[in-house]
Amino acid sequence: MQGPKMQIHEVLGGPPHEGDVGRGLTFRTSRGDLPAILHAARDSKLGVIWVCGARGGFGGPAKGAYSRLSESFAAQGITSLRLSYRQPNVFPECVLDLLAGITFFQSTGYEPVVLVGHSFGGAVVIAAGASSNHVRGVVSLSPQTYGANIAVLLSPKPLLVVHGKSDTRLPYSCGVEVHNWAKEPKELVLFDGAEHRLEECGDELESLLERWIPETLRAAPPDQQSISE
Repeated sequence: MQGPKMQIHEVLGGPPHEGDVGRGLTFRTSRGDLPAILHAARDSKLGVIWVCGARGGFGGPAKGAYSRLSESFAAQGITSLRLSYRQPNVFPECVLDLLAGITFFQSTGYEPVVLVGHSFGGAVVIAAGASSNHVRGVVSLSPQTYGANIAVLLSPKPLLVVHGKSDTRLPYSCGVEVHNWAKEPKELVLFDGAEHRLEECGDELESLLERWIPETLRAAPPDQQSISE
């Protein structure tokens, strides 16, 4: 993706933002301070980055699924970084924020990461995932279509799209369209009766992500898969 760059000058640690669990981080960047929460796993180089919707924040859909899954994954040897945004709802700047998070993992020796985003963030993760070679897979939850048509460039990185069929904010046809834009490998999961924040299917959503994310992180990179086949 062409456009402005953002450099990380310093990473400051502290208590978690908003009284949350995890270790609070502030990335001092060339474009302003970027808040984050880290859930570090011991002796692991597997990582996930989570971003929310247009308002930013850390909790994610399904009444704080990001927080719960980050703690669960840390116990399984997978580090999580939950990012907010410097300028919520400004799409290019939010993509830069996510790319900075990817750079943080890459510079500290982590393998390619999985990106997870909800709503507005569901398009942000697609744009960042298509722009970085240090991404293993992308999860787009209740995504908007604006900015997500770049999904065609994700392959061979796998894409998981999840949407509630009762979403009154972004109809599930948005998720279907994003899935249609992408090439294989891709997966579409639609939950009956679930609204935009996926609260009605929270347990099923977490079970899905608890399967898909570790499998994707631990799978052979796409280039190695093609060689072995």
